[in-house]
Amino acid sequence: MKFRTQRPIEPEINLIAFIDVLLVILIFLMLSSTYNKYTEVQLNLPSANVDVQKEHPQEILVSVTSDGQYAVNKLALPQRGVKALTQALTQAAQGMDKPMLVISADAMAPHQSVISVMEAGKASGINAITFVAKSPQAGAAR
Repeated sequence: MKFRTQRPIEPEINLIAFIDVLLVILIFLMLSSTYNKYTEVQLNLPSANVDVQKEHPQEILVSVTSDGQYAVNKLALPQRGVKALTQALTQAAQGMDKPMLVISADAMAPHQSVISVMEAGKASGINAITFVAKSPQAGAAR
């Protein structure tokens, strides 16, 4: 009697079932995910809930307007550069042992203008910096 030799059965991967499962998972992820496109970021400046502090003699007030103009202790600077601001801060800090730089920037002032004030303060040797924030009562607080 002659027996047939069986060939070994080769395993086969059923790709159709695999693709069906992946499509179901893909549809589930697409339906459960949210895609938001942020084109604009609305910012509100911080407000402080503290009482307005009194003026201290060791403070140097630097105001930055919305168009990037500077004023040191309420005296407008003719130039906008960091160099001119550094000179004005150095002159204002003469005779002070620990001056504090108080930055009062307009809400629409460019960020680079505020960064320039901070750079000029560092170059002038002023290590203490604070910012003026608008209080909810429409006054200014630090």
